[in-house]
Amino acid sequence: NTVFLVFRTLRNHWKKSTLAACVLSYGGHWLYGKHCDNVLRREACQEAREFGRQLIGPTERLKKATIILNPAACSGKANSLFEKNSAPILHLAGVEVKVVKTDYEGQAKKLMELMDQTDMLIVAGGDGTLQEVITGLLRRADQEVFSQTPIGFIPLGSQNSLSRSLHSVTDNKVKHITTATLSILKGETMSLDVLQIKGERELPVFALLSLRWGAFRDAAATISKYWYLGPLKTQAAHWFSSLKAWPQVHQASLSILPPMPRPPDEPLHKPPRPGLLSRIVLRLKNYWDPPVEAPEPERWQEKEVSAVELSVSTHNKNPRAKDSLLVCIEPENFTMGQFITVGSKAEDPSVRSPSSEQLEAGACRLHLPQEGAGFYNIDNEEYEATSAEVRLLPRKLRFFCSAERRAELLAQAA
Repeated sequence: NTVFLVFRTLRNHWKKSTLAACVLSYGGHWLYGKHCDNVLRREACQEAREFGRQLIGPTERLKKATIILNPAACSGKANSLFEKNSAPILHLAGVEVKVVKTDYEGQAKKLMELMDQTDMLIVAGGDGTLQEVITGLLRRADQEVFSQTPIGFIPLGSQNSLSRSLHSVTDNKVKHITTATLSILKGETMSLDVLQIKGERELPVFALLSLRWGAFRDAAATISKYWYLGPLKTQAAHWFSSLKAWPQVHQASLSILPPMPRPPDEPLHKPPRPGLLSRIVLRLKNYWDPPVEAPEPERWQEKEVSAVELSVSTHNKNPRAKDSLLVCIEPENFTMGQFITVGSKAEDPSVRSPSSEQLEAGACRLHLPQEGAGFYNIDNEEYEATSAEVRLLPRKLRFFCSAERRAELLAQAA
């Protein structure tokens, strides 16, 4: 009878019963997610504690880490994410941590000008924070010394494009952050290329992934306006963009410098030192007849471009055996339907259409119209588009990465 009464009550109040079932289901799923996140944090802390228990010699000191943290990243959640998922791991590992929080956009560049030497530099934020830090670092007069400092990237932003190159991709944010933090402790590093982008009047800007200019970039910048359309917001942004103006063709003059051959890696074992007599003879020879190396003139190749979009990117996501940057030109003969279809897939700058023209280069110069050139996206950060020279700085910076991801990238490069 009791069971019968329960079923009759549920049937008579089916609306309330349905609502209660939905609330309980959602609450249970939320609690289970929180439990899984806590398990991940506990496992990461246990692994970090093993690093903290390692003995150090009497003359050794604790490793020092300078952390540039952007609390405004991820809609203001970055500070909480860092304190919950990264800070405990670093403290348990015995790392001497100095956290510097940014207060406004562009401050990270200024902080890097004042930073003292440290054992490791950690960037806790998104694409914008990372781009500011490397720009400030490479603008220093002593950048040759500071660029040897290994860099860790803790993905706390709404966009963390470089993290795909450094760690295995996962949809779980807690796992993503804890994995990135543990990779810093394990010490595996890989060298990444850097783009140096120098305008006509401003100081150079540095990037790790790409520079984009064109219609796809302009449409992607408006995607957030159509948040209320859910999964259709990307298609809607490209559709409304094509309605405002079509065809969307961007014209520029492009100069390309062919890539230089990669210099041989330094040998692991130094060759034996020549004898005293040989060294004296060599020094006298160089003194009386010093070798003169005339620099070869740069041979730029000119090209007029009329395209829907033009991008310049590194090979950091898919390393190759040669040092070069990739210039991608999307053709101007896109139909409106193709623009919407390709654009909805090309939110990631590394995705290109099958009809795109791709050129390998060591450097390139973009000569844009004086007015109405629009904006660049440099590592997903917006800059006013002006004529600029883009050069590749091969293997300029070292980043901490997971051992699995490093093995994958080395296998691809081979």
